[in-house]
Amino acid sequence: MNDVSTTARDFPVSWEELHRNARALAWRLLEKGPLENGKWKGIIAVTRGGMVPACIAAREMDILLIETFCISSYDVKSQGTAHILKKPALAEEGGRGWIIIDDLVDTGGTFRIARELYPNAHFACIYAKPKGVPTVDSFIMEVSQDTWIHFPWDLENQYATPLARRSKT
Repeated sequence: MNDVSTTARDFPVSWEELHRNARALAWRLLEKGPLENGKWKGIIAVTRGGMVPACIAAREMDILLIETFCISSYDVKSQGTAHILKKPALAEEGGRGWIIIDDLVDTGGTFRIARELYPNAHFACIYAKPKGVPTVDSFIMEVSQDTWIHFPWDLENQYATPLARRSKT
């Protein structure tokens, strides 16, 4: 279990950075379209973190069909057991032609569950941690396992203590 209080590295992400990286992900995915015409059938956004990157990628890739895969594995401070709340009903070819997008792959638990249901889908995220890298097909940036990424929807502007002044844990 990852606990925010014991995490050594905080990594705040701005809206602009997230948007730029989601566009970069779309750029990579455009080149990998599996269908005869090089296109994708649609996107499955892993809620909630994958919704913003999925929307940006969908716009950039001109994809209009977006489904949601609602799975919960985090609370505010830790990662725990994953629970499926809602899954898309994609019977065709185990998800072939679909992209499953999340903001981050940490340990790979969410993507492992999704891959059991949709083994032929393409799994993509913006940020990947080492333990999760084997479960993802495309990502933009790898960060260390002890990094806690603070996404813009979870932040508000406030004073930040300089790194050199923070106590070492």
